[in-house]
Amino acid sequence: MEILSRVGITDIIDILIVSYVIYKAITLVQGTRAIQLLKGVVVIIVVWMLSVWFHLDTLNWVMNQMITVGLLAVIIIFQPELRRALEQLGRGKLFMRTSLSEEDVRFNQQIDEIIKAVNYLAKRKIGALIVFERQTGLTDYIESGTEISAKISSELLINIFIPNTPLHDGAVIIRNQQIMAAGCYLPLSENPFISKELGTRHRAAIGMSEVSDAINVVVSEETGQVSLAINGQVVRDIKEESLISKLYEELKPKAEKSSFWKKKGGGDHG
Repeated sequence: MEILSRVGITDIIDILIVSYVIYKAITLVQGTRAIQLLKGVVVIIVVWMLSVWFHLDTLNWVMNQMITVGLLAVIIIFQPELRRALEQLGRGKLFMRTSLSEEDVRFNQQIDEIIKAVNYLAKRKIGALIVFERQTGLTDYIESGTEISAKISSELLINIFIPNTPLHDGAVIIRNQQIMAAGCYLPLSENPFISKELGTRHRAAIGMSEVSDAINVVVSEETGQVSLAINGQVVRDIKEESLISKLYEELKPKAEKSSFWKKKGGGDHG
């Protein structure tokens, strides 16, 4: 009985190790061309199993030849992935838990691109208005501008807002971490208590935050100061660290949202 118990535990450990190795192998090829090749290998194996099951001798012979030659082909085809796995094994990283998912890495890169563009525009006092769609759909406002449907990049955002270019005088709207449109027209806030120092961009940002849950980032062309409008309120002259923190808090996928929001004052023109 004790021997059977030991064998059972050994089998469980064996299965867990193999399962983990397979999991790590999948994560290594995920997002690469090898994943498509791996699907092809799976199809070949399935066909081979069917040929055995239904006693299709000719097809079974062909598949056996393919598998025999295929073992060498697999090593050649998956050479980059195998090399990467061996490198990670040598560094001791193969069995370490990955702290960030691909989605987290992509989100972090996009926030970096946005902050880079905002800093560039602010230093040169180039006016800009960037709107981030959340739960409230902004299709009507997207259609008022010029469709772009492009990957977020600091270079693209900067070029859009360069003065005297066709799309600079309007808002950029971002949906699902993609620049959907530029030169968009937004509703202006009619709040009589808004400071008269604020220009059209700031009023448009506040107006959008009043009719939706969008996050609105404004760069003043008068002072170069950056402001953030959300829920009908505006934080003027927001510092880079605070802006990054708020964008992460409000836009990070599946992140818990904080209801805390303070209104800050400060001189700004727009």
